Amino acid sequence: MIFDRLKRFLIVLEGTERDAPAAFSPGQAVSGRVVLELAAAARLGALRLRAVGAARVHWTESRSAGSSTAYTQSYSDRVEFLSHRDTLLAPPDNGEVTVLQAGRHEFPFTFQLPETLATSFEGKHGSVRYWVKAKLHRPWSTVKKVKKEFTVIEPIDINTPALLAPQAGAKEKLARAWYCNRGQVSVTAKIDRKGYTPGEVIPIFAEIDNCTSRAVVPKAAIIQTQTFIARGTKKQKKSVVTSIVGDPIAAGKREVWHGRALKIPPVGPSILQCRIIQVEYSLKVCVDIPGTSKLLLELPLVIGTIPLHPFGSRTSSVSSQYSVTLDWLSSIPEQPEAPPEYSAVVSGPEAEQSLAPPCRSELDGILEGPFFAYIQEFRLRPPPLYSEIDPNPPSDTIRPRCMTC
Repeated sequence: MIFDRLKRFLIVLEGTERDAPAAFSPGQAVSGRVVLELAAAARLGALRLRAVGAARVHWTESRSAGSSTAYTQSYSDRVEFLSHRDTLLAPPDNGEVTVLQAGRHEFPFTFQLPETLATSFEGKHGSVRYWVKAKLHRPWSTVKKVKKEFTVIEPIDINTPALLAPQAGAKEKLARAWYCNRGQVSVTAKIDRKGYTPGEVIPIFAEIDNCTSRAVVPKAAIIQTQTFIARGTKKQKKSVVTSIVGDPIAAGKREVWHGRALKIPPVGPSILQCRIIQVEYSLKVCVDIPGTSKLLLELPLVIGTIPLHPFGSRTSSVSSQYSVTLDWLSSIPEQPEAPPEYSAVVSGPEAEQSLAPPCRSELDGILEGPFFAYIQEFRLRPPPLYSEIDPNPPSDTIRPRCMTC
């Protein structure tokens, strides 16, 4: 049998190790090879390749109809992003099989990823997966299969006006207990922008007023919301990515956060363009109020893949293609040098010629063209020579002015 002779059967993607995950971007070409290593000569039928990328969701919900009858409702959906097929080893036209000799055989392949793809994702009720599968057909036997998964990361550039815009909000809540009014709690929060990348620190500017008779505790957290959609029904799962807890605020006091730091841990980017799976993030500032529900203020976040440009104002097309170097700053001297004299730059005859009015014959050709064509020929009067000694020192004979007169 061939499996007694088949020593190795695997898929290798270019630019990656055997066991390392491969990552690609939408629109990129994926290249690799299928490796067959035979211990002896073997008869083969065909070797076929298929690349697949799809998003899938599935969950169940229990329903009750009456006091004794219950049933389970199932929700499922699938969206396919990638489907590529290729035949790497085709059987001969006469219907015979192909005989491969002992040794190592490699079959290269290449395919193009679509321009629009969702980021790879694994969730409780759904996933976005990409893989390459090879099938080795042999006469009078089962098909041998091998599978290689790879990762796709959709680029999200946070250097866009929408993601660079500051986010702010305010909320207030009246604390009540046993129909008694215990005062009001209000919170105002602001962050510099909407888009961030993992590893960055979010400075939180907030003001919490506690007008109640008891102490309250402010908190801040990054929340991830996974939304799964099937047959018009949504299923959500929320989890806390990271959080911080502030100091208790006494009754009648105010607390101000001057850029309280909240670091983003390694998390997956936002998924906003998939029809059945969405991954969203938000920054929640909440205040724990004893005896009543929490006061919550939510600010939207987008976790991207292309970090903030050093100057923070470049467009996405520029920031994603170029890097900025600040080496030129080191060439600036600490003490500025004195400017050169005007005579060292412009000679006397040249200066006189530049200040002399043009002749009528020279203007005849110029005046025929547009007015702005010869405005740039205007020359200012040369400045006086530079000198560190004051040419008009104050006279000692001048009597100082009386400030009371």
